[in-house]
Amino acid sequence: MKLKYFFLGIFLSFNFLLLAQETNAPSFGKGLFSLVGKDSTWTMKIGTRMQFLTVSNWSEGNNGGLVDPQQNFSIRRARLKFDGFAYSPKLKYKIELGLSNRDISGASAFTSNSPRYILDGVLIWNFHGNFEFWMGQTKLPGNIERVISSGNLQQVDRSLLNSRFTLDRDQGIQIRHHFKIGEQFMIREKLAISQGEGRNITSGNLGGIQHTARLELFPFGNFKAYLSSDHARVTTPKLMLAATFDHNRNAVKTRSNQGSYMANDIGFYETDINTIFIDAMFKYQGYSFMAEYAYRNAADPIAKNSDGTPTGDIVLIGNGLNLQTGYLFSNNWEVSGRFTNINLDEDVTGLNLQNQYTLGLSKYIVGHKLKVQTDVSHLSEKDSTNELMWRLQVDIHF
Repeated sequence: MKLKYFFLGIFLSFNFLLLAQETNAPSFGKGLFSLVGKDSTWTMKIGTRMQFLTVSNWSEGNNGGLVDPQQNFSIRRARLKFDGFAYSPKLKYKIELGLSNRDISGASAFTSNSPRYILDGVLIWNFHGNFEFWMGQTKLPGNIERVISSGNLQQVDRSLLNSRFTLDRDQGIQIRHHFKIGEQFMIREKLAISQGEGRNITSGNLGGIQHTARLELFPFGNFKAYLSSDHARVTTPKLMLAATFDHNRNAVKTRSNQGSYMANDIGFYETDINTIFIDAMFKYQGYSFMAEYAYRNAADPIAKNSDGTPTGDIVLIGNGLNLQTGYLFSNNWEVSGRFTNINLDEDVTGLNLQNQYTLGLSKYIVGHKLKVQTDVSHLSEKDSTNELMWRLQVDIHF
């Protein structure tokens, strides 16, 4: 019943906003429409996007052939987005709602047993010079691949490194700042203090507080580092070098603020978890290259009961490497390749070394706003069966 009223509210809101609109809709990919208050003290841009995905998987048989085929069709993502400013252009906001099954999955007692509709809900206050204060729920300043929007990716989806190590979204506050040295060299600093349990947690902070710090260097000047592929076809080389350190004090999940809760006989097992990211993005005349390294450790990665016996849960400690490159031709076709290595601590996690190779092909009809992407991935795992995966996805953004 609640879900029915939720969608009814969205439908009525859209009809109200459409009736209130006095200007023509913007061009394709720039949002459904924009609203401006009569006294120009507020604005709102409304947009939506969808991803339609099909996936086929096979295992490699003993004779080298492919066996155990599996297919899946899904609406991978379906989002509503609202952003603008309120009272002053120095006070911005962003709201993003997820409506697909994958977007809202993960309901539990800690989310009041409700679907997790809210992806982003954040206020951004430019309170002085180049300083910004962020408050609410949004992405933490983690690895570059995660901060790049899922609608702006070079391949169908993010790598195994991201799925194993990402910090993703959380609730808290952030301070961001940037400055220049000389004519071009730009430096960005990002600091965050968050709850440490991930997005949409409503039942309080089970562990300690999470602290995240990121430093970004742009030696050849600013550019769109958080947009995959070189659609601008920059005429001079552009580079970003960055590092992130994250400390989650008394964390209660298997992947810092992600993964499953580590329950024990007295409540939850707690341990300090540290995560480090080192990454880079390079672009020049249609060519792009992205590199990421991730490392995670924990004070004691084996979850225990009060008497010291293991619960069976473990923190996924170890490291990963992701290398990705692509070239965008003048006809807006792009070929890309990716290598990902996941090397979790086998003695602790019991998980084997993994290597994944991915070859991708994309056709950008209207940049990232309307595109068709496909890729083929081969996953090899130590002492396990190799796998082959093919994916096809269509993105459309209004």
